[in-house]
Amino acid sequence: MIKLLHVEDDPDIREIAKLSLEFSGKFEFVQCASGPDALAKLAEFTPDVVLLDMMMPGMTGKETLARMRLLPHMAHVPAVFVTARAQVSEMDELRAIGAAEVISKPFDPMALGERVKKAMG
Repeated sequence: MIKLLHVEDDPDIREIAKLSLEFSGKFEFVQCASGPDALAKLAEFTPDVVLLDMMMPGMTGKETLARMRLLPHMAHVPAVFVTARAQVSEMDELRAIGAAEVISKPFDPMALGERVKKAMG
């Protein structure tokens, strides 16, 4: 099982991702509604991959990833961003800060698990 941390402020998108990841049968996952919640969860859960929303109130996905990277056990965990603002320049910027993949919203729920697995290498 692949351990995944999903960080998304929109409850509807969290539910769609939950159903998608459960359907794939390949993920053990924890969902958080914000960056601070995700950082707190990392004290007890070390994921194999992180699925991060880009636009969240308070702490963006980029800021959340930067804080995660300061934790020794999270320094090299692949990060996959999900964003509604999927311009090439933003996608390039996210890859430059270490994103393994950038998925545009709305995403195909049936393909989410496979895209995350592929981004892991």
